Amino acid sequence: MGVARVCIIGGGSTYTPELVEGFIDAAADLPVERLTLMDIDASRLDILGRLARRMVDAAGVGISVDWTTDRAEAVTCADIIVTQIRVGGLAARIRDERIPIRHGIIGQETTGPGGFAKALRTVPVMLDLAKDIERLAPSARWVNFTNPSGLITEAILTHTEVEAIGLCNSPRGALVSIAGLLDADPTRVRLDYVGLNHLSWVRGVELDGRDVTDDVIERAIKEEMLPEFAPEYLRALRMLPSYYLDYYVNTDRVLCEQRAATRTRGEIVLEVERELLALYQDESLVSKPPQLEQRGGAHYASAAIALLRAMESDAGDVQIVNTANGGAIPDLPEDAVVEIPCVVDRTGARPIPAGPMPPEIRGLVQAVKAYEQLTIRAAVDGDDRVALLALTAHPLVPSFDAARRLWHDIRRENAEFLRRFGGTA
Repeated sequence: MGVARVCIIGGGSTYTPELVEGFIDAAADLPVERLTLMDIDASRLDILGRLARRMVDAAGVGISVDWTTDRAEAVTCADIIVTQIRVGGLAARIRDERIPIRHGIIGQETTGPGGFAKALRTVPVMLDLAKDIERLAPSARWVNFTNPSGLITEAILTHTEVEAIGLCNSPRGALVSIAGLLDADPTRVRLDYVGLNHLSWVRGVELDGRDVTDDVIERAIKEEMLPEFAPEYLRALRMLPSYYLDYYVNTDRVLCEQRAATRTRGEIVLEVERELLALYQDESLVSKPPQLEQRGGAHYASAAIALLRAMESDAGDVQIVNTANGGAIPDLPEDAVVEIPCVVDRTGARPIPAGPMPPEIRGLVQAVKAYEQLTIRAAVDGDDRVALLALTAHPLVPSFDAARRLWHDIRRENAEFLRRFGGTA
């Protein structure tokens, strides 16, 4: 590929050093001329911008680093755009976790009512960004990490003319973990992977073309790779579920743990971020610090670099990403964004036909996809009626009355971000 101009929207994120390190490591075959960080938080942006510049200078890779709070300036003429924003910051995340727990419902930032609130804040911002990209960088490759990644990517693909691919580190993490169980290089392992972002299953595993699914399940049980799930459940299911299925399979236990906890995950992350930002200001720091692992996001950069490398080199690699279904899963609408293996080349990501989902997972996936599509409609139109229907449709919300109470609190506590909603819940 030629020399690229990369723009990271949400460049003030503590995850940014992961991406910077990824571009440094891939400099030989994914050369970057300019890296522009953009964020609305000027203070955080300055800290991350200076660290990124020190990192590339120390590595001697010749990447020019700049940063700006002007989104249009950042996007203009970019070849690659990566989005990793959190509208409302960690304060909003903590509210997303706390509000559902008050109502006796799972509180999590991407799943259930918490993910719903996050989506309502985020979709309008991302659609507005899409207008800038269409006008100022129409040929850019857009990789979206912003959560809920599948829902956000579907909003972009169905309500704008811009192409985007949603990405999550979880599929890459599953591949690496399963390869580790088999003591094999990940390139030798092929996953039959199906579902939605944060609602997915490994239906089958091949090693050098040989089916080893049952062996992998037994090894996963022995090594406690998925301690959230009972061995009997994994054997009966004969699939490896995403960690996020814990919220659906073990709802009572998880809710009990959340109610008993003194802090939510967001409150823990807030403390970790303060420590990281203090570290990042150390002028002697010229590499990603090991403390970043506490923040999560393993395989974050490797997933992004692998995707971009495959697109730019026209490799035709198989990677698991979030993109329009296009009939690959016949149980879901064609325009629904799904998380499945795709052939990735210069044209983008083409889903590999997955066939029908088995009944043990089909109903849940269809219900969550219906909730996602209603949530997108509510976010785009600012429609209270549709927002209520979206919450009612979610499998973790037990009733319309519960949805109505949730919506009252979500709308009140996110009022500055949900001004387009003007009706009465």
